[in-house]
Amino acid sequence: MTTILLTIHFIISVALVVAVLLQRSEGGALGMGGGPSGLMSGRAAGDMLTKATGILGAAFFVMSILLTVVPNWGKGSIDSDIIGQQIESAPEALDAEIPVEKPEPE
Repeated sequence: MTTILLTIHFIISVALVVAVLLQRSEGGALGMGGGPSGLMSGRAAGDMLTKATGILGAAFFVMSILLTVVPNWGKGSIDSDIIGQQIESAPEALDAEIPVEKPEPE
């Protein structure tokens, strides 16, 4: 399921980038675009790209949330199991000193 969601998320991401790059510049400081010789010109094309960008942006956020929720769906909350437990003391073997070999002087 996660693989399918990741694939859809990737397709939405690429489509969102393309939709943003196809839009006409509104006179930003980049110094490129905004000319009348764009790939799509006219008011209807601008409105379509604006709507597509909004829809793709919303789909991107929904997919991001789904990719967070779905892999953990049905699993018990780890946090609720951990919170409130007493800290266990370390086993005795871990408290013992570890012998370290020192090099012999030459």
